Amino acid sequence: MIRTVLLYGVSLALLVAGLKYVEYRFLVRDLSLEFYIGMVALIFTGLGIWAGPRLMRRKVVVVRPDFVLDSQALERLGISKREHEVLKLMALGHSNQEIGEKLFVSVNTVKTHMANLFIKLEASRRTQAVQRAKELGLIP
Repeated sequence: MIRTVLLYGVSLALLVAGLKYVEYRFLVRDLSLEFYIGMVALIFTGLGIWAGPRLMRRKVVVVRPDFVLDSQALERLGISKREHEVLKLMALGHSNQEIGEKLFVSVNTVKTHMANLFIKLEASRRTQAVQRAKELGLIP
């Protein structure tokens, strides 16, 4: 996102410099300041319309219809049913607060379940836990 903002700012600066060059070079007497402001506005409106859909694409979550839960891996790792529910919601990108609200438990309980999952899945972050769970066939 920072790269996009910097690119946008640099292009604006170059456009303004180009317009000033043209203004001083050829059009000093013919066109008013409002014309130049309008040109900049039109160019950046077009740029925004072009770049907007590319920057705001939604991520598509692909659900594998052929997914089969590996219950043996759940038992082997000692993951409880509630921890599995927390893991599924974590994989969907929910925050601790949202997970707690969906499962009707406190945020501290969610943190405890997540800490247990991190130990059982040998992960140190949420992303690692989700990736490991997918590799083991615990979540789609």
